[in-house]
Amino acid sequence: MITNLDQLKKTLINEPPYRLKQATTAIFKNLISDWHEATNLPKDLRQRLAKDCPLEIRAHLKVGREKDTVKTLITLDHGLKIESVLMRHGDGRQTVCVSSQVGCPMGCAFCATGRLGFKRNLTAMEIVAQVLFFARYLKKEGQRVTNVVFMGMGEPFLNYDQVIAAIKTLNDSNGLNIGARKISISTVGVIEGVKKLANEKLQINLAISLHAPNDQIRTSIIPANKKYPLKKILAAVDEYIKKTKRQVMFEYLLIKDLNDTDQCALELAELMKKPLYFLNLILYNPTDRFTPSLTKRVKRFKEILTHHGIKFSQRYRLGQDIDAACGQLVGATLAVARTIKERAKRSRN
Repeated sequence: MITNLDQLKKTLINEPPYRLKQATTAIFKNLISDWHEATNLPKDLRQRLAKDCPLEIRAHLKVGREKDTVKTLITLDHGLKIESVLMRHGDGRQTVCVSSQVGCPMGCAFCATGRLGFKRNLTAMEIVAQVLFFARYLKKEGQRVTNVVFMGMGEPFLNYDQVIAAIKTLNDSNGLNIGARKISISTVGVIEGVKKLANEKLQINLAISLHAPNDQIRTSIIPANKKYPLKKILAAVDEYIKKTKRQVMFEYLLIKDLNDTDQCALELAELMKKPLYFLNLILYNPTDRFTPSLTKRVKRFKEILTHHGIKFSQRYRLGQDIDAACGQLVGATLAVARTIKERAKRSRN
């Protein structure tokens, strides 16, 4: 797995100071995947870096039929796996959805990752590596990563320090140089994280995974709502907006017969009336437990929101054919592994 920057600095400690700049430029600007490509470095130093600071990112790619999504399963040290997705938009945006944890402790009913359980937090460089992988991928086409969203595996605010450290590297002009306003963090509503982010000197975007207009429905699909009920989340968001003057996005998965009724739309409209609230409706990528709302129901839901003057956009499903909902590819891989293990055990018996 790609090294952390502290290890790189340690390896170069006895080298002239400019060597670190050359090395980081090679990683983040030239997007090399092998130190032997950094021909401006002495051969013996390249060999040492290849040994002490490997650049390999072990990943398995899965490309959607429409080629608008590319999903990767990245293998970390000790064999743990995480997922990242590249979403290719018609307007030229190339958005990478990154994971912040291996698995997730939140247990949201609609999320495939929640069933995997929680293994550990990712380091800042393990987060950056996900973006770096797709930066290398896009370089072959003469394109670059334009946006990053923390909407993959894990709850970003439960790994706050490493997430912020990763964002600073992504945003750094000597790093991947992705504009802060092109980076978004999505949280299920961890209030402590919302409050801390309000005090950061970073113009990144905040998104709240809402998915229900009241505590009863939300608690049924998001266990964390017991600790972070809507009233407390919205109070923290209002304080965030007061401090930052920045718009906050609320994400709402439309799930058949769960949160897509007329009454839900009316309750949601009442919640979303504040000036810097913006609603993002998302068509659900189906799992074995829930299915997406029907087209006519989505249309009616949107009509009610429009009638009440609510600002919203609709995000269409991308990558349904490659299991692009977070945790699905890891889940499928683990299921196959379990099947192989069980068959091997039966054959021995």
